[in-house]
Amino acid sequence: MVSLLNKQLLEQFALKVYNLCKPFIFPALMLAFILGDAYIIAFKKLYIYPYNALPLILFVVYQAIFHLQNLVYLLAFCTPLAISLKEMGLTQGPDLSIPTEPIMAGIMLVYIFNSLNKPLTDAKFRFHTISILIVIQLSWMFITSLTSTEIIISLKALTARLWFIFSCYIIVPHLFKDKKNIVKFIMAYASALAIVVAYTLVIHSQFNFNDKAADWVVSPFYNDHTAYGAALAMFIPLMVALLCMKSVSKFVKIVALGFLLWFLLGIVLSFARAGWLSLVVAIGILFTLFLRIRFGTIILTLVTGTLLFFAFQTEILLVLGKNSSDSEGGFENNIESVSNISTDASNRERLNRWSCAIRMWEDKPVFGWGPGTYMFKYAPYQLSYQLTIISTNFGTNGNAHSEYLGPLAEQGLPGMLIMVAFLLYTTHLGYRLVYTLKEKEDRILFIGIFLSIMTYFVHGFFNNFLDTDKLSLPFWVFMSGIVCFDLYYPKQQKIKNTNN
Repeated sequence: MVSLLNKQLLEQFALKVYNLCKPFIFPALMLAFILGDAYIIAFKKLYIYPYNALPLILFVVYQAIFHLQNLVYLLAFCTPLAISLKEMGLTQGPDLSIPTEPIMAGIMLVYIFNSLNKPLTDAKFRFHTISILIVIQLSWMFITSLTSTEIIISLKALTARLWFIFSCYIIVPHLFKDKKNIVKFIMAYASALAIVVAYTLVIHSQFNFNDKAADWVVSPFYNDHTAYGAALAMFIPLMVALLCMKSVSKFVKIVALGFLLWFLLGIVLSFARAGWLSLVVAIGILFTLFLRIRFGTIILTLVTGTLLFFAFQTEILLVLGKNSSDSEGGFENNIESVSNISTDASNRERLNRWSCAIRMWEDKPVFGWGPGTYMFKYAPYQLSYQLTIISTNFGTNGNAHSEYLGPLAEQGLPGMLIMVAFLLYTTHLGYRLVYTLKEKEDRILFIGIFLSIMTYFVHGFFNNFLDTDKLSLPFWVFMSGIVCFDLYYPKQQKIKNTNN
């Protein structure tokens, strides 16, 4: 009894001490941090970046433990503003995007640890066709990493893909069952992207918006203007969707309208032709949705068009070869240069990279050279007559410039077929859900997400950015969003709601 009484007295005393000290805890911590920072600046400058990252690290750890899903919003805002270690001049070797990739890795570890007791994602989501395709892709990446010509590089690429999937796909359903959270995510990413556009336009204006400067004025946030253009293209359809939704507040609509105009200006001045083309295709897809054209009809049309291209490829290539409009010049020249395969250096370099990817695949048709290895292995496969003024033998100027031919070279034929399966199934599912979702508001938001995904699939024919956080985050989050609409949002009663 005496022991219990003493324990209660100690607890009461400790509570009183805590209440007395509580107002001074935060100021004391701030003072300690400032004094520590002064010491670091004076005597340990080498540690200034890690030390000043401590508050963010502690905040992320707290959110990961108690509010894991809130990190999705933090990631959405941080991703456009993230800067790589190479851009900061801190490394010449393996790169890392700060702060997003460490946060993604932390989310993956916390999620796996929490899943040891019970699955955090329901069975319907885990066994959806898109989830199964992701598991197949990761499994094949693992196999081809073991057979890779550069195992360390391939395992690093696989690890990065894993934390992209865990933090951007698997954790999202807990949020996206409520479309209000989808809007929050979109606005979080768009807000940061608008800041990047402002920065880019200010720097670009100092060079009179010259098209040559467009490639590097996006640094340090994006490695080149094509990735920047791809991000803008993904979020333009989403801004239009928000403007069409009645459930969205007037304030959000005003902000969305501002972002829409801002992003349109940004993508025009980015001179990213693949971004422009992806938006044109998105408008075409929207047109087919309004006309209620079925997916099967579109596939038949595309197959017919492909067969006609191969039947008349000589004549078509001769016509394209006569186009001498170069991308260096005004806006009109950039438009006309899209089909120039004779003199435009950017287009010819893509043909060079694609040709190398095919020749690499011919040497290793099943397992490929290994994930992430293309840039280190393609140089010997370049032919002299395909080299351009921007060609390099050092892997410093991008990858295979294709989300389909890149995996073909790195993961063999199965790697490319998996990406094609993603494209075909996502498109099929998108067309089905547009016609079957019950609520109009759900359909509008879904169309925005679907068109956003399609801009990237189109962009994937000309560039590949799924190995970066900048495009991986919106791509995999929106893929998860499509699955959520399929599983958790009401459908029209007259059509049976099937999982796949």
